[in-house]
Amino acid sequence: MPARTPPAADRVYRHVKRSVLDRTFPGGTLLVEGEIAEAVGVSRTPVREALLRLEAEGLLRLYPKKGALVLPVSAEEIADVVETRLLVERHAVRRVLPASPGLLDRLAALLAEQEACVDAGDLEGAAAADRAFHHAVVAAAGNRILEQLYDRLRDRQLRMGVQVMHVRPERVRLNISDHAGILRALREGDADGAERLVGVHIGRIGTLLRGPDSPEAP
Repeated sequence: MPARTPPAADRVYRHVKRSVLDRTFPGGTLLVEGEIAEAVGVSRTPVREALLRLEAEGLLRLYPKKGALVLPVSAEEIADVVETRLLVERHAVRRVLPASPGLLDRLAALLAEQEACVDAGDLEGAAAADRAFHHAVVAAAGNRILEQLYDRLRDRQLRMGVQVMHVRPERVRLNISDHAGILRALREGDADGAERLVGVHIGRIGTLLRGPDSPEAP
């Protein structure tokens, strides 16, 4: 039996959301309903439905008779996400110790995947592997409520991760080095070292996202 085609509004939603998250549609882009409808091959009605969903998620702002503006990542959003990540990940990196062989193998595989994506010039893939590395630690901590909270940051994290890599692509290798250090600390059972490295890593990402004029920017 052939697979059923997703409803038109879902197809538009996925197309636009993916394009916003991977920065095909960067912040400040004005999306026109007719152009989106033509690109996806649907009428304008499902386009409006999809754009309303994305506005509710905080990715777009609709302007009647003009289109939808892709919202840039704001300074407030950056600060909120960085603060939440620090709270969750510092806690999680201690809870996973002593780290299981399964977790260590998973982190090593994700680190290798991130390196391969960077070597291939696939910044979006590298951002996804980066996010999966951190999520694996949070999931292994065993607190499902915290994991669900962390999952709700997924889209914002992925979008910000891609933004960092586009703004400062030379720092991608430093992210990999950070992950290697975190993995090494977990292998050694060094809770204080792992927590410190997580704090430095996430803090650096926040600084880069705030832009080159930040007093903390390297």
